[in-house]
Amino acid sequence: MQNDVILSVRDLETEFMTDEGVVKILHGVSFDVRKGRTLGLVGESGCGKSVTSMSIMGLLPKPYGQITKGQILYRGTDLVTLPPEDMYAMRGNKISVIFQDPMTALNPVHTIGCQLNEVLELHRPELSKVQRNAYSLEMLQKVKIPMPEKRLNEYPHNLSGGMRQRVMIAMALACKPDILICDEPTTALDVTVQASILELMNDLQEETGMAMIFITHDLGVVAEVCDDVAVMYGGKVVEYADIFDLFDNPQHPYTERLMGLMPSLDSEPKQPIEIKPIDVTLFPEFKG
Repeated sequence: MQNDVILSVRDLETEFMTDEGVVKILHGVSFDVRKGRTLGLVGESGCGKSVTSMSIMGLLPKPYGQITKGQILYRGTDLVTLPPEDMYAMRGNKISVIFQDPMTALNPVHTIGCQLNEVLELHRPELSKVQRNAYSLEMLQKVKIPMPEKRLNEYPHNLSGGMRQRVMIAMALACKPDILICDEPTTALDVTVQASILELMNDLQEETGMAMIFITHDLGVVAEVCDDVAVMYGGKVVEYADIFDLFDNPQHPYTERLMGLMPSLDSEPKQPIEIKPIDVTLFPEFKG
């Protein structure tokens, strides 16, 4: 199985400079991403999920955010020590990301076709303009956008939220990356659109064989799309397991608490959620 690991994060520590001083966000995060499998990063808001993805992509805000310790090994290459120009070439080509809100990720003053073409200009310079246009159309067809010829000449505000997210997926997959990072890509979508987006991503993963890191706080989504799960709490991975082991036999009290907050068909509706304080003595990694 070790030969299937294409991304290995080891003891990753990230901190930010603030007006009040240095704040450490990640406290030694470690996990592996295997070829053709989906790793779910799960946890409450503020636990460090998105900072982990931005650290991997080299997109931490400069000069305030920086990686202070650890390794991010992509096929044996440490991305932490990679020169900026090499990381620029890696980003979007070998490792791509889909952000939570497609309206802010897409440029509102450029057409969909222009933005797809820009990705290809940067990472596929050997393609001619005609080839880029044809490939952009093919990618929109692949993500099942209706009337793709028309959409190429439209702007983001002309599209629905689900269609904008499909455009983001098309842009992320345009260069056939090894790893796709999905930072809560369905949070802003309604349930039916969310289901169609998750089905699309599963289909594309089976077709391309890429690995995925799926960041979410929704355990229902995790059960639907993930093969492995890393549960994060306070900037640290507190449990790392196969999806079936995690749901059948959670080992960490925080994981058990997350499971207990999931709605059940057997429970009485519209009941207040019972919130019990977590015993901090069960978290030795955070003592002091």
